[in-house]
Amino acid sequence: MASDFSFDVVSEVDMNLVTESVQVALKEISNRYDFKGSVADIELNAKDKKLVIRAEDEMKIDAVFDMLMTRMAKRGLPLKNFKKGDTLSALGQTSRAEVAINAGIPTDKAKEMQAAFKAQKMKVNASIQGDQLRVSSKSKDELQAAMAFLRQGSFGVDLQFKNFR
Repeated sequence: MASDFSFDVVSEVDMNLVTESVQVALKEISNRYDFKGSVADIELNAKDKKLVIRAEDEMKIDAVFDMLMTRMAKRGLPLKNFKKGDTLSALGQTSRAEVAINAGIPTDKAKEMQAAFKAQKMKVNASIQGDQLRVSSKSKDELQAAMAFLRQGSFGVDLQFKNFR
């Protein structure tokens, strides 16, 4: 039997579901009455993990963003991982807004989780490994308690647990 048990804390976004949500939102834009004759578009850049929303004004950008978030919520995507930036004026009397897709746990959030474990005096070891956090302990019960603690905490990112060994 293993002497140490562990699990990984990750924050992942399924880009296939994001692509599907964008396509459905674009179809809805083309069918909605309030968008007839207006320019509205959503562009997905999967490599840079960001979305660019273009529309005539800030009100329509907000409407497109809400529509997109509704489609993503129906597919079970974590909405905490999508951060909308400021609306900027673009050429041709249009506006645009960038939406950052946060995949992975930022280092500052991982350090915050490590500090929270120490403040709770839990008998677990947390180590940062790239964009994930590995939590290990000699007791499975301590790991279950650590999972429950992370679920109830608000660290600003959606957390999933993988590789429970």
